[in-house]
Amino acid sequence: MAKKNQQLSAADIAAQSQLQEEVEIQKAFETGITTLRDLISPSSIEINSDYFRLGTKYGRTIYVYGYPRMLYTGWLSSIINIDEVLDISMYIYPVDTGIIMKNLTKKVTQLEASMSVNSEKGKVRDPELEAAISDAEDLRDQLQVGAEKFFRYGLYVTIYADSLDELQFVQHKIENIFGQQMVFSKVATSQQEQGMNSTMPQCTDQLQIRRNMNTGAISTSFPFTSADLTQEKGILYGINMHNNGLVIFDRFSLENANMVVFAKSGSGKSFTVKLEALRSMMLGTEILIIDPENEYQKLADAVGGAYVRLSLSSDVRINPFDLPKVVDPEEANDALRANLATLHGLFRLMLGGAAAALSPNEEADLDQALIDTYARAGITNDPLTHNATPPTIMNLFDTLLHMGGTGPSLAQRLRKYTTGTFAGIFSQQSNIDINNQMVVFNIRDLEDELRPVAMYIVLNHIWNITRAQKKPRLLIVDEAWQLMQYEDSAKFLFSLAKRARKYYLGLTTITQDVEDFMSSKMGRAIVANSSMQLLLKQSASAVDVLSDVFKLTDEERKRLSNFPVGQGLFFAGQNHVHIQIVASDTEESLITTNPVSNKR
Repeated sequence: MAKKNQQLSAADIAAQSQLQEEVEIQKAFETGITTLRDLISPSSIEINSDYFRLGTKYGRTIYVYGYPRMLYTGWLSSIINIDEVLDISMYIYPVDTGIIMKNLTKKVTQLEASMSVNSEKGKVRDPELEAAISDAEDLRDQLQVGAEKFFRYGLYVTIYADSLDELQFVQHKIENIFGQQMVFSKVATSQQEQGMNSTMPQCTDQLQIRRNMNTGAISTSFPFTSADLTQEKGILYGINMHNNGLVIFDRFSLENANMVVFAKSGSGKSFTVKLEALRSMMLGTEILIIDPENEYQKLADAVGGAYVRLSLSSDVRINPFDLPKVVDPEEANDALRANLATLHGLFRLMLGGAAAALSPNEEADLDQALIDTYARAGITNDPLTHNATPPTIMNLFDTLLHMGGTGPSLAQRLRKYTTGTFAGIFSQQSNIDINNQMVVFNIRDLEDELRPVAMYIVLNHIWNITRAQKKPRLLIVDEAWQLMQYEDSAKFLFSLAKRARKYYLGLTTITQDVEDFMSSKMGRAIVANSSMQLLLKQSASAVDVLSDVFKLTDEERKRLSNFPVGQGLFFAGQNHVHIQIVASDTEESLITTNPVSNKR
């Protein structure tokens, strides 16, 4: 009997041991599940009438109940990109078009009846009633042809904060942004739990506060409207004001590296361009600048650049008859012919300008004189002769003086550039050598009549150097409107913009006289051949011109005349953003031209 009891006790012990092991395994399993749940769930949930609390975070749901008559693309982007913690949910329910057509017909009938009654009673016309009828009729037409569909649309925003005061502040900020666009919102009072559930990623619309909208209106609230202009390489242009991201861009990655900058005086255009030049130099880009107002000398001195001052009293000489040292054999064959065409434009500018054009006979005689002048210097179409010393304007003057036809008359008109007032600077052999990462040509001290001529000759000189050796270069032409006043110089600037890409050159055109620049056919062509544009603060008259050219929205158009200094619209390819130009203290001290402070 004792032996049997001993055996039962051993069996009981084994069973208990196995049961205890199973309990421990079950406990460990349940503990693991509980730990996972704790990781993804708040410690507590507290629901109040106008807010809720998830753990230590406070939250509040707001719904939109009213919209303006017109909604513009991207109106929601300012909320989406705001620097606050929030959840946004949109619920879109399609509605049968047949039902909507019946309701619209009924509504139009009621509105027209109301208008008829008001007319019979002699009441003053009601613009709001007329607009409602017009909108309803337009929508009926669009629905009838299938161009539009109808939907019920709900928009909810849940904001989060660490305290009730902060929650109130964020709510005020959201409501202000909505209010500026005539979008009306309310707190989901006594429905905070439903609001919280409606903005969680579970697709349950528990608030069910909806508004009728057609396809066009709903499409304006498409959430992914914030343009991002950040690349892996390039330079920093500024801060993207839509999402506080960095605008880092390589202009040579576009189809062309050209850029136009439009701004009124004092809005930061030169500051922006100098900042781009300074940062581009760090990537090995050469910078060439035509400076009409002595704004770039400080920057050139700071980086060890060359500063070429052009004036009638300076020793600097640039010979427009210089031929480019072209490496490409095909281009070498056309080097003389291309320079002759350039010289035709230059002498039309020097001899005729805006006042008087050359006659056909004068054009023909000038062409023959140019060819003969090169020939007397031993230069022909044969590339082997292009290393000879080129002729000068003095040689052309002599050729014109001793030829028949209109030659002597042209020589007399050219005299002021050879032995007259403007002699020396462009009538002798070149004595400058562009061999620096930054070269600035200053033309401030030249007479007004000579400035366009100087800009033309300097541009041609730079173009010849660019064609000789391909490397990343930026050519900055400040106050470009001076060139756009004359047809030949405008055409030359356009040809640079059109051909620069082939030679790894980026042309930056800067002007504050937008109307003068854009009124020119060549000016608009230069804009069309520039993949980058920067529009800073504009005068009221310039806004109309630019909004037409760049197809700006009403909101962008309104902002364009009210931008603070250093802010504007930055276009790169198909994208454009609202940008804030930023510089470090060191950069700002190098490039600012403000004599009072370090502000632009």
